[in-house]
Amino acid sequence: MPLTHLKVEKAKLKEKQYKLSDERGMYLLIHPKGGKWWRLDYRYQGKRKTLSLGTYPDVSIKVARKKRDDARSILDDGVDPAYYRKLNKELRVDSFEAVAREWFGKFRGQWTNNHATTTLRRLEKDILPWVGTRLLFRQYQEAH
Repeated sequence: MPLTHLKVEKAKLKEKQYKLSDERGMYLLIHPKGGKWWRLDYRYQGKRKTLSLGTYPDVSIKVARKKRDDARSILDDGVDPAYYRKLNKELRVDSFEAVAREWFGKFRGQWTNNHATTTLRRLEKDILPWVGTRLLFRQYQEAH
């Protein structure tokens, strides 16, 4: 039976850590010191693996399930979700978004608060959703 918000909230601390199962390999790991971590167990190439999906309450049940479904779809494509996450982190370092935010940070001190707020809002609303995750030209050439 899937977890509910109420079950997660009322989970008691015990001497040892324990799991509250949700569904499709996802569970909430409850630590004796009070931490609650979303985890996903899956098999890749015959090996059991675990992927962290975040901590509760920062990551709600709904968001954790979305992350689980995303990881499962990556797994269905034949890719290890942990490897995919690591690769994405490495690529984000030289993505358009990373360079744009670095540029914003460099010039932020020279602008008025109003101009900086407007510039950042325009970047986040109009540009980054479209090209934020794209690789820089140098990386694109190396990949192709």
